[in-house]
Amino acid sequence: MGRTAPDDATPPAARRRATGRRLVGAAFSLAVHLGVLIFLAAALRSPPAPAATAPMVVELVDLRPPAPAAQPKPTPTPAAAVAEAEPVAAAPVPVKTPARPAVARRSPAPIRTASLAASDAVADEPGNALSEAQIAGAASADSGPAGRPCDMARRLQSALRKDALVQAAVASAAGKAIMVWDGDWVRNRGEDGKGLAAVREAITWEVAFAPQACRAEPVHGLVLISMGEAQGSTRLALGLEAWRWADLLKPRPG
Repeated sequence: MGRTAPDDATPPAARRRATGRRLVGAAFSLAVHLGVLIFLAAALRSPPAPAATAPMVVELVDLRPPAPAAQPKPTPTPAAAVAEAEPVAAAPVPVKTPARPAVARRSPAPIRTASLAASDAVADEPGNALSEAQIAGAASADSGPAGRPCDMARRLQSALRKDALVQAAVASAAGKAIMVWDGDWVRNRGEDGKGLAAVREAITWEVAFAPQACRAEPVHGLVLISMGEAQGSTRLALGLEAWRWADLLKPRPG
């Protein structure tokens, strides 16, 4: 390979042309950079002007209808003016008042104040207090052989005599025989429930905790439970023509 000739071997004209080209290129690059710098400086210095908008014209329009023109008042004639000044009074029309029909007033019936005896405080509805004829032939806790495995009448009588609430509930019966259950608990005066609440609860409690065989024992007719050992004590009657002790725990349909 041949060696490159040194710069001294380049002709002067070629060197001048190469130097000119380098100067032109440097001047062009410098001009481009200056232009970019000037553009950026102008953009940062002055914000863009807002776009010009045309002003909005608002016009108020009255849409209400025009007020009617006031008409001149006609001039009254002398006769009309006199008639207005002095109105003629109308004659009053008599009003007939209808006659009231005669109504005979009833004098209120006198209020009867009847004192209730202590013996009537329990019996309110028919059938509560039983007569001796009605309880004739009724079974009692003392009837029948003693020592039976199922003697519900004696069991109930023993429990009710020991119950202070039951004794207080029947204290005003004054030795009467009171029907407390005839297939349904009988209502008594002054009670929200039926069958003397304390008596009903005590009886149902004893029957509920009795043996199953005793609850299923058949019974016929009335059963009397005496509340005391003395003669003439208050007695509680319960029963039907044919029933069982378990029937006392069942609510009556209807």
